[in-house]
Amino acid sequence: MGKLEGKVAFITGAARGQGRSHAVRLAQEGADIVAVDICAQIDSVPYPMATPEDLEQTVREVEALDRRIVASRADVRDLGALERAVADGVAQLGRLDIVLANAGIAPMGADDDPARAFADVVDVNLTGVWNTLRATAPVLVEQGDGGAIVITSSTAGLKGIGGDSPGGQGYTAAKHGVVGLMRSYAMTLGPQGIRVNTVHPTGVNTPMVVNDFMQKWLAEDPTVAGAMTNLMPVEMLEAVDISNAIVWLVSDDARYVTGVTLPVDAGFTAK
Repeated sequence: MGKLEGKVAFITGAARGQGRSHAVRLAQEGADIVAVDICAQIDSVPYPMATPEDLEQTVREVEALDRRIVASRADVRDLGALERAVADGVAQLGRLDIVLANAGIAPMGADDDPARAFADVVDVNLTGVWNTLRATAPVLVEQGDGGAIVITSSTAGLKGIGGDSPGGQGYTAAKHGVVGLMRSYAMTLGPQGIRVNTVHPTGVNTPMVVNDFMQKWLAEDPTVAGAMTNLMPVEMLEAVDISNAIVWLVSDDARYVTGVTLPVDAGFTAK
């Protein structure tokens, strides 16, 4: 029996990358999944975002593990869309136990419309997390069975990295901001047995990081590239490395762990 047998997890940004990895890894531990993703392009994001076909692939991979999954397209900037996705998932799967606020964008160096790039990354990476918690926390409280929430932050949520572009500044500000949200929710939800934590990955081998635009940005600003090296001899982590940490955080193995900022960063923040 897996660590998460009988649990239901709501995951944003689940079409690919870390989100898909989390869905598959939690399903391997017995969880059923409610998966959402925008599956569309945001104009200020200079690399290709997830597609409906990506979300369909996540569905196939979870179902191949003989777990149930309810998938839909929803923009985390749209609270109503998230509330509908949560309600539909709970109606079909019966409950909600785990929330992974994972959706995010990284328009680093996107300077064509600086104000738009800053606003979009804050809207997705900070307001989108707030919306996710607003849509899910009341369900956990009403059930009365506790629960676990994990917000995906970044090493940029613990250190001032991201360069001097508006998109990079917005990214760093938003990733710091979700730490404040986490601590606030940990305080208010703790008495109901609901745990809230953040994870802080270093660079991860996903399409958000490994794309032509990101490589060009790093090459053009060697000071940023130099500041983003890990202490351990690994250039990037794999998405499953973050998923494994999340499995621990949402399982009973971490039943008294709440309000923490957990780096999964090959020693990046120890430098």
